[in-house]
Amino acid sequence: MSDERKGAQLRATAATVIERVVRDGRTLDSALGEVQVAESEMPMLRMLCYGTLRHHWRLRAQLAALLERPLKSRDRIIESLLAIGLFQLTDTRVPDHAAVSMTVEAARVLRRPAYAGLINAVLRNFRRKKPEITSNEEAELNHPQWLIDTLRKDWPDDWRAIVDANNERAPMWLRVNARQTTAEDYVGLLQLAEGMPEATTLPGFEQALRLERPVDVEQLPGFLDGWVSVQDAAAQLAAPWLLADGGRRILDACAAPGGKTGHLLELAAGDATVTALDLDKDRLQGLRDNLRRLRLDATVVCADASNPQAWWDGKAFDRILIDAPCSATGVIRRHPDIRLLRRPSDIPGMARQQRTMLDALWPLLAPGGRLLYVTCSVLQEENDSVVEDFLGQHPDAVENPLLPNYNIRDLMRRKALGFQVLPGSAGLDGFYYACLDKDPGKTDSK
Repeated sequence: MSDERKGAQLRATAATVIERVVRDGRTLDSALGEVQVAESEMPMLRMLCYGTLRHHWRLRAQLAALLERPLKSRDRIIESLLAIGLFQLTDTRVPDHAAVSMTVEAARVLRRPAYAGLINAVLRNFRRKKPEITSNEEAELNHPQWLIDTLRKDWPDDWRAIVDANNERAPMWLRVNARQTTAEDYVGLLQLAEGMPEATTLPGFEQALRLERPVDVEQLPGFLDGWVSVQDAAAQLAAPWLLADGGRRILDACAAPGGKTGHLLELAAGDATVTALDLDKDRLQGLRDNLRRLRLDATVVCADASNPQAWWDGKAFDRILIDAPCSATGVIRRHPDIRLLRRPSDIPGMARQQRTMLDALWPLLAPGGRLLYVTCSVLQEENDSVVEDFLGQHPDAVENPLLPNYNIRDLMRRKALGFQVLPGSAGLDGFYYACLDKDPGKTDSK
């Protein structure tokens, strides 16, 4: 098969994946998981899909300016194919002539040869005109209007920086296993290994390394032996924050796929026990695989954290981590499909779910114990508003405003309750943290 034919098939596959996200509401990861391509072609496929979705609103606005009339609903996949074509011309190093010819040929692969001429004309016309979209805020910022408005309300001084960060590609962060080595020593291992990128540390994040460029994880020195894991540095704050001042009996609620579970076990005392809980049995298998690679053990339970009577043994935990289901608006740069899949009507329901989970798990915490509430959201309704409502109903719950270490203070935005890391700050994802201690001298009204 010729290279052009392979390129056309790959672009047809990318259009199919994007259509499943845009029209069917599938996540990008699940849509990519359903297609079969050669392993060598997957990086290009991911680049086309992630990049086209990252610039979705701009590309669609440019298409609207170039098309004389909307496409028929049954042929909307051609619109996704055209968006892929525009993305190649504006944001990649693919030569223009190759981008045009392979995108045109992809229409034939999709069994829509009648559109080949239109695609050719639109892409060549774009190369000549390159229409700029300035009056459409969604197209200019590549975010849905409801999210732009919410960010502007919640972060009046920072919303534009958040939007800009969301439109960037996220760096690859590693977490070094403290039981195996140190971040500084692992930098040396990378320097000795052939073809590995440079890595830098970040003050205040003892196990975190930022890679100069992404690499295949299995090529990382010691990865298969559990020396290192992939995890954003902002997520790496959870384990040391929760385990400050100790912790022996630990619950990791909503634990899958196990990044924070592994970090907890790497840092916890030798006699500590961790219960890793999640409702998704498929994702729990990924957690088990991660623990096996790290050579660590936890009690893994498939159950609903909001229904403890179905799984709890009655013994109190002295540390609880709630990495709550949320809008994921802090990790959009890693998952650009979030902007298409999330709706404003989703947020109140998520806030209720988060509050329900807090109410359900608080009685499981021993007096004097600590609960860390975490989301990868930047929305107030899911973060400090949830914590404020919870504290108002639980007199024995007290916020502990102490950060886990002094070096991260400049990265943390103090909220009315809790702290926020904004996406893009020092290359980090957006995470919210609220540390709550159970006062043994007070009684819960619930």
